[in-house]
Amino acid sequence: MTKLDVLVFSVHPDDAELGCGGTICKLVAEGKRVGIIDLTRGELGTRGNAEIRAQEAAAASEVLQLHMRGNLGFRDGFFVQDEAHQLAIVEQVRLYRPEIVITNAPHDRHPDHGRASKLVRDAVFLAGLRKVPTTYQGQPQQAWRPGRLFYFIQDYYLEPNFVVDITPYFEQKQAAILAFKSQFHNPDNSKEPETYISNSDFWHFLEARSRTMGHKIGVTHGEGFISEQPLKI
Repeated sequence: MTKLDVLVFSVHPDDAELGCGGTICKLVAEGKRVGIIDLTRGELGTRGNAEIRAQEAAAASEVLQLHMRGNLGFRDGFFVQDEAHQLAIVEQVRLYRPEIVITNAPHDRHPDHGRASKLVRDAVFLAGLRKVPTTYQGQPQQAWRPGRLFYFIQDYYLEPNFVVDITPYFEQKQAAILAFKSQFHNPDNSKEPETYISNSDFWHFLEARSRTMGHKIGVTHGEGFISEQPLKI
């Protein structure tokens, strides 16, 4: 399989678009190879269903111009921190050998976000241990640990360690989010129950967050990230 520069693990389809969609667009425009692996199919979402979410994720992937997108099929809302789930992620890290992994916020409104964040963090470490055996298509995999692990910021405001300027890519990020037509504000989808993210005010929140992060570094739009380790500049 082709090596990736950056691999994003997001627990729900649309998390990556919301949390780091602009950064993905920027990286791809710079010639980097970027992929997303969704951990669940988002089957517990109030609006739509897992099949619709898969179609929407495919449409969003085209907008982002991803090099790959996969789904591990973990049980939405009920996946656990155990060996089987860790090894499933380890296999993907070793398969694509990214230099950077990005994942969900370490603490957030949705409990899946923080739980997935910890799961990915532990799996990224385990992926670098040669005595943790995994195989792909019957062949043993070599140990691989990405150089950096970053967390995007979601609903709760968390102070970022660094901010990426996404001003030229903000509209592309919006288009990727809007590919999830069943989930967000859509006047033509009035038969679906309203949710926390389907209200039109949620769009104002997303722009406000983007502008808040951008303001921190003197640009119009930004995406903030958390790093547990100091960055070498």
